[in-house]
Amino acid sequence: MIQTLVSHYCVGTTWLKALVFTIMNRSLYENGTHHLLTKTSDDCIQNLELYIYRDSGRTLPLDDIPSPRFFSTHVPYTSLPKSVIDSKCKIIYIYRDPKDVLISFYHFASKVIPKMRGHEDHGASQMDNFSIFDAYDLFCKGLSPYGQYWNHVLSYWKASIERPQNILFLRYEDLKQDLQFCVKKLAQFLGQPFSIQEEERGEIQRIVDLCSFEFLSRLQINKTGTYIWSFSNDAFFRKGEVGDWKNYLTLDMAEHLDQIIKQKLDGAA
Repeated sequence: MIQTLVSHYCVGTTWLKALVFTIMNRSLYENGTHHLLTKTSDDCIQNLELYIYRDSGRTLPLDDIPSPRFFSTHVPYTSLPKSVIDSKCKIIYIYRDPKDVLISFYHFASKVIPKMRGHEDHGASQMDNFSIFDAYDLFCKGLSPYGQYWNHVLSYWKASIERPQNILFLRYEDLKQDLQFCVKKLAQFLGQPFSIQEEERGEIQRIVDLCSFEFLSRLQINKTGTYIWSFSNDAFFRKGEVGDWKNYLTLDMAEHLDQIIKQKLDGAA
């Protein structure tokens, strides 16, 4: 069965991939030989539209991939194939404070857009004219990859209410606050709960330590090397902090964005 990790851009996808991969493969690797020490999270759980299906006409032999089969996607719920929605596929959706999403994506884009355009040498000058205020204005208008952030979140939230056994709605801030609890929650949802013996020998804490943002960001594989379109792996790791938006947005900007989100989500429940 295929399992799917879904998110908008810059909400903690890379971190979630590491957690899920390690939870589901915890019996296969010892700390010293774990895949995450030599491979990126994106190599362990690949993205459907950005990597697997990016070439026109390319097909994916799913049966050739060993189970459990995990993939990630940024596709909105309304764009998922009906076959996926009607299946028993497990979907984990992660979301984050939109103000932090905005800041994270601004920094991410400043690194990857010049690479994607093939202008590495002149990328800095191209991005110099694109300020945080420009990014803020576009975000408030709903102009972001894969559509309006609030619609992206809302569609999966509604689906998780209708199909809680198949869709887990996960908050980035909860991962930061209590990672042990979230690791147990993920394992339970994926049908691989931790045994009493595993908990007693510290298996959950081992996963927490291996997959902590601080540890992953220091690994050489995540500091060097390149991913698709030849941009650097370190583009996926910056601060990972909750509330970093306070260093970039004025109080008026933050309140305005909060008001937009409240208006868009008002009455959603």
